[in-house]
Amino acid sequence: MYQLYYYPLNASMAPHFLLEAINADYELVLVDRKQNSHKSAEYLSLNPAGRIPTLVTNGKAQFESAAICIQLAENHPECKLIPKLDEEARPEFFQWMMYLTNTLQSQLMAYFYPQRQTIELAHCDAIVAAQDLLIVESFALLDSTLAHREYLIGEELSACDFYLFMLCVWGDEVTTPPLAFEHLGKHLKKLATHQAVKTVCKKEGLSLDEYL
Repeated sequence: MYQLYYYPLNASMAPHFLLEAINADYELVLVDRKQNSHKSAEYLSLNPAGRIPTLVTNGKAQFESAAICIQLAENHPECKLIPKLDEEARPEFFQWMMYLTNTLQSQLMAYFYPQRQTIELAHCDAIVAAQDLLIVESFALLDSTLAHREYLIGEELSACDFYLFMLCVWGDEVTTPPLAFEHLGKHLKKLATHQAVKTVCKKEGLSLDEYL
């Protein structure tokens, strides 16, 4: 049985999608960010980075959302959410997973928390504006990629698609949001019909009305 330490609409959302997609036996453990519980001694004993999420598998804790998603997909190869070692799409899977977490997610974090990027609070507006441009450029790249394929790494759904959905939920307030892009928007609307996405969004309090 898995335990996912989570907070609604946080970086735990992608692993939550994966747990539902693989039909795992799992327990959700709320880490209340409003109470700063992710910095408590108890939580830090599991995740010394003090961030959400943490996945506990057979008593062993793992953190970093993308790493958790990859591990869950690897643990359940029958669900085909990560290409096998000898499959041509495997390098592209890691390419896009790294792009999503290292590029787009980093841009979103700087957009939402500009104060972490500078000691001069007066610079925050400029940081937000710059990140907005970069995020929209990233969405445009994803849109052009999805113009020629069914899913992010080809014709098969993968963990990358669930991770992308989480980031696009976060990015819906930038100047050109994900749903404004033809192919990316179509992709997100399709994912919104997936039972795992519907179940998680209901549990985490996210309405999917705009995707319908």
